[in-house]
Amino acid sequence: MKFAQYYLDCLSQASYLIGDETTGRAVVVDPRRDIGAYLDDAASEGLTIELVIETHFHADFLSGHLELAAATGAEIAYSAVATTEFPSRKLADRERVSLGQVELEILHTPGHTPESLSVVVYERPGDAVPYGVLTGDTLFIGDVGRPDLMASVGFTRDELADQLYESIHSKLLPLPDETRVYPAHGAGSSCGKNLSTDTWSTLGEQRRTNYALLAPDKETFVALVTEGQPPAPGYFAYDAVLNGKKRDLLDEYAPPVALDLEAFDRAVEAGALIVDGRSPEIFSRSHLAGSINVGLEGRYAEFAGSVVPTDVDIVLVTDDGFETEAKNRLARIGFDRVVGYLDRPTEVMLKHPDRAQQASRMTAEDYRHHTTSIPIIQLVDVRNPGEVESGTIPGAEPIPVGQLRARLHELDPTLPTIVFCAGGYRSSVAASVLRKTGFSDVSDIIGGYSAWSEDRH
Repeated sequence: MKFAQYYLDCLSQASYLIGDETTGRAVVVDPRRDIGAYLDDAASEGLTIELVIETHFHADFLSGHLELAAATGAEIAYSAVATTEFPSRKLADRERVSLGQVELEILHTPGHTPESLSVVVYERPGDAVPYGVLTGDTLFIGDVGRPDLMASVGFTRDELADQLYESIHSKLLPLPDETRVYPAHGAGSSCGKNLSTDTWSTLGEQRRTNYALLAPDKETFVALVTEGQPPAPGYFAYDAVLNGKKRDLLDEYAPPVALDLEAFDRAVEAGALIVDGRSPEIFSRSHLAGSINVGLEGRYAEFAGSVVPTDVDIVLVTDDGFETEAKNRLARIGFDRVVGYLDRPTEVMLKHPDRAQQASRMTAEDYRHHTTSIPIIQLVDVRNPGEVESGTIPGAEPIPVGQLRARLHELDPTLPTIVFCAGGYRSSVAASVLRKTGFSDVSDIIGGYSAWSEDRH
């Protein structure tokens, strides 16, 4: 058997290639949209990808099932309870999929979503202990899938949490302790609240250490997994729906269109939003008015999807040579309306200094001096609730960055506003959103709450 995990750090997302060496037949599970790595690895191993299995309709990324099907002729498969706009194979509970010696057993494991499934992998049909189980968003390392994302479309979070408990206890936990667990996400994903940095484990280890599996009864389990979940980024509902629809395919090798300043300005005047992927440090020194700063070195797609509407055109600003990467990373969450990028942005701003603006950033020490000299300051903590619970700067208004656009009415755009996060990445995103929406005096704290805590001592 050939078994490969592909882990995408910027989305904390895992996908899998499973192949049978005796037949050359292979399956990909939960692929990302830029599919080159799967095609290259399958070709080098002499494998033919004939099936793409989706464990559920993903909310946090746009999956690559259509791209893989177009490139290989593979079937697309979902749980039998899933409905898609495109042709798809319906996998029944306990159905076996044979690749030759390698066999896959499909388990319906609803709870995170109604159509969630898991895939048990056997190296040989008669093995008493499976090689592993691909659990999608049903069971993570250290956590379980959140049951609240589908609550707005016919299911309450408690109903899905009840299903999640039954799926885990009746379908997954009966598997042997030695069974490896391969989830669809790891630490940093908004699909759970306590995900481990480990990308795989065993059922026995999870049985011993996973807080949700240690719940003594269903009621306790439901209470544990429905409380304290991080805010879902705004694009989640968009992607969950789009994953079941026909759509255009991504060409991951095609660069976006290069725009001179005049063409760039025309796109902005027509309604395009500027997404500047340079680091907060570089952005603060020089950027174009109206730009939203989401640095490519961080969780670019996730935070762009949190603050950029799904229905607008996008023009990119990046360091030279990173335009295609920025386009592809936005495409991973279904943001395909990239109409181009500003060619040679540093040169443009040097030639047109009247177009370049600076963003105010302050150190933690600067913040202390600032608060003594200005009587009224609006302080905003854009971290998630779990982070805020462990401590915040006195007087801060907690508004997670993903909720900022929806909660602008809670803030006064006429007041001097200071934004902070944990380390300075999210605060630059949030501060740029506030400037774009009319806040005239906005700064963010370099190093965020961590720097403030250290400076206090």
